[in-house]
Amino acid sequence: MPADRSPKNIASLPKAELHLHLEGSIQPATVVALTRSHGVVFTEAEVRQKYAYQNFNEFLEAFKWVTSFLRDPRDYALITNDLAEQLLSQGVVYAEITLSIGIMILRKQSPEANFAALLEAARPFEKRGLRLNFIFDAVRQFGVEAAMQVVLTANRANSKSIVAFGIGGDELAIPTKDFRAVYDKAAEIGLHRLMHAGEIGGPEKIREAVELLGAERIGHGISAVHDPALMDLLADRRIALEICPQSNIRTGALAGQLCREDAQIEHHPLPKLFRHGIPVVLSTDDPAMFHTTLLDEYENARRMGLTEPELARLTQMSFDHAFTSEAASSAPPIRS
Repeated sequence: MPADRSPKNIASLPKAELHLHLEGSIQPATVVALTRSHGVVFTEAEVRQKYAYQNFNEFLEAFKWVTSFLRDPRDYALITNDLAEQLLSQGVVYAEITLSIGIMILRKQSPEANFAALLEAARPFEKRGLRLNFIFDAVRQFGVEAAMQVVLTANRANSKSIVAFGIGGDELAIPTKDFRAVYDKAAEIGLHRLMHAGEIGGPEKIREAVELLGAERIGHGISAVHDPALMDLLADRRIALEICPQSNIRTGALAGQLCREDAQIEHHPLPKLFRHGIPVVLSTDDPAMFHTTLLDEYENARRMGLTEPELARLTQMSFDHAFTSEAASSAPPIRS
């Protein structure tokens, strides 16, 4: 959707984004340059074909494919620069970027070297009005020990720019309780805690993340709509859901949650969750792979029936629920 279809005052407001995977932000043209640097030739059309999928498992396969070409620090610097330019073009002034540290470790890379390179790439953008912080992410199906290695890597990196630890991947793999020690360690070294839950799993996965692991934000969380008591809990504790509407359509997660063969944006539970008092932070997840932008997601929220004041409130919530107080200084004023 073209940016000018977003409500004009929303498009002009400073914005923050909190659920955004660096590796899922690589535009087809950048993928072509990335693969070519490693001696593999793809056309943009071929990359777009790779970025077309019908369900969550196919998405995970595409994600694995594109990350297979992220092999050294210069690759991470390249894609960080690309993402920062994309964010600036949409009026984003603050973002918390998720890094797949678990995949770097699996591929026997140096996460510390990769992280140092992308930090260096991000630094010039601060002068242009964009502040980036980072979330170190583990892959759930890789297991508990692999997740602990991600936390220990964050500890070794010892950077104030690392604000949180999270776990993504297959939320139906490995019982949530098995990760308690990992999240305890993350909290011990000063990291905030989040988890992907309730995307394809049921509301119990969200409750487990909150009650067993102390998750402070939930990645996706759309299945909360099936459990009124859980909705009350999230609202009362001010635990934000990082909702990524186009992602939920593209992966089939929304159709699965609604038990529909097909689901449209208008079917999304975001308005119900938001109007129940649950904090919602609107995000893109993997914008290049889901063919979306943050401005598109605000347009999607409008299509769901949110009013102009509600859309403005959404912009504020992403600043309110950032994992650093520095985000608040960039937040837009709220007008009644």
